[in-house]
This record gives sequence, C-alpha cells and structure tokens, in this order.
Amino acid sequence: MGEEGNMTGPSASVVAAGEKTSAQTLADTARDWPDATALLIDGTRLTWRALHEDALLWARGLVAAGVRPGAHVGILMPNSADYARLFYACGVIGATALTINARFKEEELAYAVRHSDIDVLFIGGHSLPHLDFRAMLTRIYPALAGWRGGPLDLADAPCLRAIYAIADPRETDWPTEAAFLEAAAGVEASAIDRLSGQASPDDPALMMYSSGTTSHPKACLLTHRSLGMIGAAFAERFDLTADDRIINPLPMFHMSAMLPMAASRASGAALISTAHFEPGAILRLIEEERVTFGYLSFPTLVNQLIGHPDFAGCDHSTLRFLHCVGPARTMEKYRRAFPSAYYINAYGLTEATGVPCFTDPADPPEEALTVSGRPFAGITAKAVDPATLADLGPGERGEIWLSGWALFEGYFKDREATDRALIDGWLRTGDMGHVRADGRVVYDGRLKDMLKIGGENVAALEIETWLCAHPDVQIAQVIGVPDDHLGEVAAAYVELAGNARLTPEDLVDYCVGQIASYKIPRYVRFVETWPMSTTKIQKFKLPRDFSEGEKIDPKTRMPSG
Repeated sequence: MGEEGNMTGPSASVVAAGEKTSAQTLADTARDWPDATALLIDGTRLTWRALHEDALLWARGLVAAGVRPGAHVGILMPNSADYARLFYACGVIGATALTINARFKEEELAYAVRHSDIDVLFIGGHSLPHLDFRAMLTRIYPALAGWRGGPLDLADAPCLRAIYAIADPRETDWPTEAAFLEAAAGVEASAIDRLSGQASPDDPALMMYSSGTTSHPKACLLTHRSLGMIGAAFAERFDLTADDRIINPLPMFHMSAMLPMAASRASGAALISTAHFEPGAILRLIEEERVTFGYLSFPTLVNQLIGHPDFAGCDHSTLRFLHCVGPARTMEKYRRAFPSAYYINAYGLTEATGVPCFTDPADPPEEALTVSGRPFAGITAKAVDPATLADLGPGERGEIWLSGWALFEGYFKDREATDRALIDGWLRTGDMGHVRADGRVVYDGRLKDMLKIGGENVAALEIETWLCAHPDVQIAQVIGVPDDHLGEVAAAYVELAGNARLTPEDLVDYCVGQIASYKIPRYVRFVETWPMSTTKIQKFKLPRDFSEGEKIDPKTRMPSG
C-alpha cells in the first residue's frame, strides 16, 4: 500500500457540525451571533437573526406551495439574498435545493429541468436584462407563453408543478415573490418547527450539476452532513471567527461559493458576495468592509483586481488569506500584490463536497506555490496507477483517489456513473498528481488532460505553467491536436495581459531551449474570451480546426533570450 495521506479523524467540533442540517446550524449561529453580519450582497445586509427569520418565512412559503420533504426545489438566479433565503428554507423543511447553473444555455437548462425531477422552480430577475430566465423558459416551453399560474402540465418537464418569478420588476401573470410570501402567512410556524425537527443531516442538502467533458453534466448529491463538516473543517483550519469577513464573488450554484457559505455558518463570519463581478466594486468592499479572507479561487478574477486602476490606492492590509489556484509563478505574483495575505492553494471537486484539501497556514508560505494542500482530518488521499489500479508510493504520480466523510452520495439517476466513480469507499477523481509522504497532495492536471506526443505522456498543465511564466501571458490553455509525425502535438490558446503584444512565434521562441522540444506548442492562438462552464474553462469546446499554415516548427526558431 502507498502512503494514504491524512489518517487522523476529524475534531469533535467538526463531527458535531455534521450532526445538524444546514438550517439547524443557521439557527444556532443566529442564537450565538444574532446581530453580526451574516450576508452582504449588492447593498443588502442581513444579520444572522434576520437571515434565520427569513429562512423560516420562506420555508412556510415552500410548504404553502406544496413542497414536501425530499422534493427538489430548483433555484435559477444570480447571487442574491433571495438565493440564500431559498437554500436555507429548503433545509428547514427537508427539501433538496437544486442549484442550477445560471450560465446554462437553453438545451442545458431543458436537460436539467427534465433530468432532475424539479418540483418547484424559482427564477430570479435580479440581473435583468442580462439574465432573462423567464424569456428563456418560454422559449424552451412555448406553453408557458399563455400560462397564468395554474397547475403546470409540461410534457418535457412532467414533475414541474410551479414556477415563481422572484425580484422581476415586469408585470407578469406568473406567481411572484409577493404571492409566495402572502401564502406563507397562512402556514403555522408549528408546522415548520415539526418539519425542521424531522430533517436529517443525511438528507441531500444540494443537488449540483458538475460539468465535465461529457455532453450532459452529472447531478451530484451532497448531504447536510458533509456540507456541515467541510464548513466547520474550513473554519477550523483558518481559525475563522465572527470577526472575519470573507469576500466570495463566485456563483452560489457552485461549491466555490457554497463552501465558504458553510464556513461562515460554522464560525459566524460574514460572507460578502455580488451578482456581477466588477473589480472596482470588489476593491472598495475589501477596503470598506475590512475583508480578512479573499476567497477568489481563479486567476481570471484576481487578474482583474490587480490590473484595475484603483488597485494601487486600495487598502487591502486587513487580508489574512488569499485563495486562488494556478501556476506557481502566477501565484507568486499574487503574493507580492497582496503582501499581508497568506496565499492559500487547494485541491477539490464537487464530488468531494467542493474542496477537502487546502494548504495549512502553519506550513512555510512558499510551499503553497507548488503543493495543493493537506486533506482535512478524516479524509485520506492516495495516488493510484490508472491502468492497473495499484496503489502508488509517496511521490509517485498517478490518479488521485480520496476517501472519508466528504464524498458525495452519488449521481442522481445514474447508478452506472456512480459505480465508476466510487470504488470500495474511494472516489476516483480523474485527476493526476501524487501524495507526499507527509500526506500533502500535489495536483498535476486532469487524467484526460494528458497529451500523447511521440509516445511520451505530457501533462497540459506542465506546458501551461511554463507559458504563464511569460510576463505578457495572463492565461494559457493547452490541448492536443492530431499530427502526422508525432501522433499528437500541443496547441496553445493564450490570453495576453493588458496591452501586451506578442506573436505566436514569440511564444514558441520563449519555449525553445527551455522545455523539451516535443512539448513545445506547434500552434498558438490568442483569445480574449473563453468557453466557460461554471467557473472553469471548458477545454473540450476550444476549436481544433488548426490549418497547416498555422503550424510553427520549433526547429526553425532561435532559443529565447
């Protein structure tokens, strides 16, 4: 057997957090810190007491709408206080919150509604006219054009009984937030108390679609237990208290937002979010709210902050931590930009309740540049040979497998995919990397993100890391394309920084003499936008229609420098 990472059990406080539903923990937090800020989003500030009271009211509205324990409640809206109210209201009565990707196109949304067995769907008009979910649904289901709020009977969505239009200023015959809350007044508080007491931490708290390389995303089921434990473990590792302020502009339909929300619930810390990422506004919030934790996760966001004209004059000295994942040299740039903050690296996936592995503030700061982190106590990691499934030893590169309390319950209505992902208590992540002798995980790219160049296995991440070390490169994504000579070669899509000007030949020259010749991209294209899923670039959507005229032969280039 190889080294299997962290073999100790979770602390008593983390275990205790798993014994309650998200809504029950919310009630505890409202009792302990009633007047502390729980949520600040686009000008709406809610204390823990107010958020809890709102959750109970909206739970009464769900019951009035006919929602019962175990039902799937769809939430399709941008980040908002209403989003948080609905999530907690579902937990109060034992319903499952289906957090739908607000970036879904019509085909993807139709699939999610049909596949997930949604009982009631809430759509938000918070970002009109940019996100018009009512118009989108009417295009998908033409019968909705004449719907006046009565019983629904959609052939392509047989389980969907009702749709509520929340925060939509336009006139509509559809049920609105006002009608929803008016009906809530007719439900006795005692009925809500009874349902809350019956809810179990092992009930699914979330159904969340996880995008990958397949044509349809898979619906991951995550329980209150794993969500509560990972929030408490996060708060414990970073010593969060009710004095902390976490800024997290990532979408609430993603675990990159649900995890810090769980951590704030476990610690009383405030969560600061927004429906639309505007770097100047985020910088002002960091300064005015004295933010202590920047949970920003992706270079696409951090680059916009440090590249903004207001950055130099912004006081961000209250930041204790900055979380982002990316190439080491990019992260080193962020460390210099935010000198007061300890840089936090991480590793995770939706199927492991988001991020079960973070670097530790007790470790040397420079280690976070190359090490993804240490799994939370009670979660173990190992590397496995993806071909033979044999365990690998410390430092040996293979597929990362995880076990422990953070694993998801499975994919909704997909037993075959669940059985492929969960083997004897272990989650096959599909990610490459290794586990050090001390249990730290080092992520090394997707298993399917490997190139086979002239018979050599090459991680796309390795080439991307080198390209991102160029001072004029903001983001680089490498894919494999067919080649008559080598079977496959690297092609790079590159977003340049600021007003930088480079040619494809410049980047190839940068690689010549610095990395093995077979790893050097033969094709380079510059882009300004990327095909995105939730917060990740979807490489499989990058075009592979390269012409022979675009090909660059490294042998004809001179070494850089």
